[in-house]
Amino acid sequence: MFTEAELAYLAAQPLGRLATQQPNGTLQVNPVAFHYNPDEKTIDITGYNLRKSKKFRNIATHDKVAFVVDDVPSTNPWRVRCLEIRGRAEALTGANVPDGHLDDAVIRIHPGRILAMGVEDGDQDRDPLELEPNFRDV
Repeated sequence: MFTEAELAYLAAQPLGRLATQQPNGTLQVNPVAFHYNPDEKTIDITGYNLRKSKKFRNIATHDKVAFVVDDVPSTNPWRVRCLEIRGRAEALTGANVPDGHLDDAVIRIHPGRILAMGVEDGDQDRDPLELEPNFRDV
């Protein structure tokens, strides 16, 4: 589902942004901590008091989400890397070991579409305007 370069990129990034839909139809975007779960082949989001958060409750009403990890590794020359994951999310309790900082909740994203740009190793040698996005359904 993810390429080796995409997995390495995800492992190197500390934060992503999760977009959820609120019950009234408006969108909410939050910075979140995450990790790739190789057993489930999902993106798992954890956080402080996650089970009490609006984003956690949003998933109960509308399970479609978008998750983005991006950065700017260079401004001279200009380089942007981006990985967007669209899919279905579950709001799970009892799926994480509480540690005093994190509770037992996890938002688990099941990818349905992956959009990658500038993440592959060879991309850094190409002119930014020549980069081709890698869009695919999974």
